[in-house]
Amino acid sequence: MKYPWKHNRRFNSYPDYMRKVFGTRVQKVAVDAGFTCPNRDGKAGTGGCTFCNNDAFNPSYCSASKPVRQQLRDGKEFHKTRYRSATKYMAYFQAYSNTYKPLEELRRIYQEALDEEDIVGLVIGTRPDCIDDQMLDYFRMLSEKKYIVIEYGIESVYNKTLKRINRGHTFEETAEALMKTAQKGIKTGGHMIFGLPGESMEEMLDSAEVISKLPLHSVKFHQLQIMKGTVMAKEYLEHPECFHFLPKIEAYLEFIVQYTENLNPSFILERIAGETPPRFNVRIPWDLRYDQILVKFENLLEERDTWQGKKWMAQRKNINSF
Repeated sequence: MKYPWKHNRRFNSYPDYMRKVFGTRVQKVAVDAGFTCPNRDGKAGTGGCTFCNNDAFNPSYCSASKPVRQQLRDGKEFHKTRYRSATKYMAYFQAYSNTYKPLEELRRIYQEALDEEDIVGLVIGTRPDCIDDQMLDYFRMLSEKKYIVIEYGIESVYNKTLKRINRGHTFEETAEALMKTAQKGIKTGGHMIFGLPGESMEEMLDSAEVISKLPLHSVKFHQLQIMKGTVMAKEYLEHPECFHFLPKIEAYLEFIVQYTENLNPSFILERIAGETPPRFNVRIPWDLRYDQILVKFENLLEERDTWQGKKWMAQRKNINSF
């Protein structure tokens, strides 16, 4: 089988795509530049998203108390022990909403990152209500020389869910921001969480068709991880029946294989699951590293003789138009 993405893995793999673009492994280095969010400071709401605990995702070298360039240097040293083949790096602004400052301040922050040696681009995590035309024009200009991705937290395609998790915006706002970003010629990323309260398995699977119509360049999928100290942790302990978890890794992999079959094959698939230190989790996490989960996922795709977009393409009955 010759897959549309021109390599032999059964999904449109992010590492393979980046090697094709840059000729080498490209490693993301997280940066915390001290941003906040409009649903924390009162502009869109207070308290933040009910699932949010950024400390669970920030690596040890990543701290807003350090300059951006120092975080990048520390991060490159950190990753050299694990990913020795990486020779180029992306600065990943992940914590909170990384366009939620005046444009002049954004220019300073992002230029500091791009001035660091071996940084080939930026991944900027944000929300649809934290972007405007002036910012998009700036990112379009940067993208002419560097690899730039604006990564939006979609989380769910259902407004009932977004309201329940105190997201502070609608799915329609996300779709509009993605469209505007893509129209500027800027690469777009999207992040989805599976297992949010009130969503059924059928609803989660149906969302593949919805996001497949969005102008996305890459996607990340995470299973819901309930972090200590969050509003969602309290909700889960009081009403566990509202959460449709896939507690065993085998069940989650069955789900993610079905989801991937129905996913637009042009999307680069960056992650299929999340990974946080066990000390942050209310529930006992899977006792597997991400690389082990990925091997199981690829083995299951092989066993099922399926691949990313198999059903998506079949429904369109025109697989040669990819």
